[in-house]
Amino acid sequence: MQAHWRALTVLTVARTSMGFQFQSIASVSPELVMQLGLSYADLGTLIGLYFLPGLALALPGAALGRHFGDKRVVSFGLLLMVAGGLATTWASDFASLAAARLLSGVGGVLLNVLMAKMVTDWFAGRREIVLAMAVFVNSFPIGVGLATLSLGTLAGLAGWSASFAATAALALAALLLLTLAYAKHPNDGIGTTAGGVISASEAMLVCLAGAVWGIFNGAFAVMFGFAPTFLAGEGLNPTQAGLLVGIATWLVAASAPVGGIVAQTWGRLAMLMAVGALGWAACLATLALAVGFAGPALISAGLLMGLPIGVIMSMPSQALRPESRAVGMGLFYTWLYIGHGLMPPTAGWLQDLTGSAELPLLLTAMLVGGMLPLYGLFQAVVQRRAAAPAASDANGPFCNRVGQ
Repeated sequence: MQAHWRALTVLTVARTSMGFQFQSIASVSPELVMQLGLSYADLGTLIGLYFLPGLALALPGAALGRHFGDKRVVSFGLLLMVAGGLATTWASDFASLAAARLLSGVGGVLLNVLMAKMVTDWFAGRREIVLAMAVFVNSFPIGVGLATLSLGTLAGLAGWSASFAATAALALAALLLLTLAYAKHPNDGIGTTAGGVISASEAMLVCLAGAVWGIFNGAFAVMFGFAPTFLAGEGLNPTQAGLLVGIATWLVAASAPVGGIVAQTWGRLAMLMAVGALGWAACLATLALAVGFAGPALISAGLLMGLPIGVIMSMPSQALRPESRAVGMGLFYTWLYIGHGLMPPTAGWLQDLTGSAELPLLLTAMLVGGMLPLYGLFQAVVQRRAAAPAASDANGPFCNRVGQ
């Protein structure tokens, strides 16, 4: 196997543990509500807390990768995920669950920022980058799907603590895989001097790309985090709801590489973005408003929302030079954490305030539809910069050493 495909395989498998751990709260939410008396706002907060540390740590995490090396920092992140998973098993109330969730989330931040940079290092400039990024990002919904299918059942058999212990075990297995099977890229840790410099045009483009990615992930968290309780309100039992959400999640995992293959073979990046964003928004609206269509809406969402994943994840490679890639990916993932950290708590707050399970989904549908004009603006700026390459990297306050 060629080195870049081997690296992609290891990083993809290892990152699955993050999706598995992230979904654990939603997967055992009925038990947490019954046994610990948590509200829906509490559940939304716990879901969002996993990625909330990224608001403060995405850029410092990129700097740590430059200083200590990407592989070392990712290994430390997996250790934090192991510790957070174990701490969650001993939690007895919202406060202790939140503290353990934050610890796990700090580890997840390091994985998200640096693993994406590592894959970009291996595939930058290659035609296969959209497919590679789609496969890599696919690891998260695969982990979510595994959690959805297994952790609820495990909680019913052995208690919710056992489900959280399983997330620690998978993170430990991922750490062993990374240690034994991943060979460092020459760009691992590069840029301890000039690598912290990012130009104004790079920063603007990465922020546009990051806004798209933040909305995508926040909407993902809202839909799959709140779908089990939404479906229960329509009369499905927890097993049926978990199965339906699990199928939809696996369809995301199936559609993402399909989108990558289409992009690699025929291009059509704008088409993939349009179909994914507008189709997913329509599915969310249908889920909220059309009684009795929850199943078809979730299934359709799973088929459509994965199509533009590789397109979105390849956007930073269009904007960043190798020496600014670490800081740029940190900035890119800061936006992910804004979406992931704020949208689920907002959805839970709206549901508690209004008593409506539909309003959070409708708001999320509007935000998902907004990804398309953001993508169009990004491409317009990229094309304008390509037409004037000499001027694009020489201006603006972001020439300061962001992230150093």
